[in-house]
Amino acid sequence: MDRRKYLKTLAVGSVGAGVLLQSCNPEPKAEVKEVPSSFTYDRTPAELEREQKLASEKFFDDHEMKTISILADIIIPKDETSGSATDAGVPAFIAFIVKDMPRYQTPLRGGLKWLDIQCMKRYTVDFASCTAAQQLEMVDEIAFPEKAKPEFQQGVAFFNTLRDLTASGFFSSEIGIK
Repeated sequence: MDRRKYLKTLAVGSVGAGVLLQSCNPEPKAEVKEVPSSFTYDRTPAELEREQKLASEKFFDDHEMKTISILADIIIPKDETSGSATDAGVPAFIAFIVKDMPRYQTPLRGGLKWLDIQCMKRYTVDFASCTAAQQLEMVDEIAFPEKAKPEFQQGVAFFNTLRDLTASGFFSSEIGIK
């Protein structure tokens, strides 16, 4: 073995052993700071103003929010692993999204009206007033696009959008991440 290679190996081994031993020492835990309830960092004043404006607006009425909550919990119910979509705050997420992205306003509001009209025709009450069995029966009509009747295509489009938003809201929430 060459003397230079030997010295190089010895130096690298000594430094590597020191780094390895140093990394085994636990460092004192740093204090955990509370995270602010609203995101104020990395935002321009215009973005902060827009967020405050959106938070102060209300798009859905109470009946629509109740219907969204019921549908979200049908899509992602509570189980032994995690909470439901409403436990994760999905209805509030959807309410924020329709204010932030107005392209969702007409399809969602129209879909909620369509669902209530279909339930009124079938059960003489709106969707939120139906029994759980009736709600599931109605959802089954629009939840599976390949099985849906042609006259339910508007309901299918609405439910697909709501399902996508529910999944996005749930899996980006604290409950969904855990």
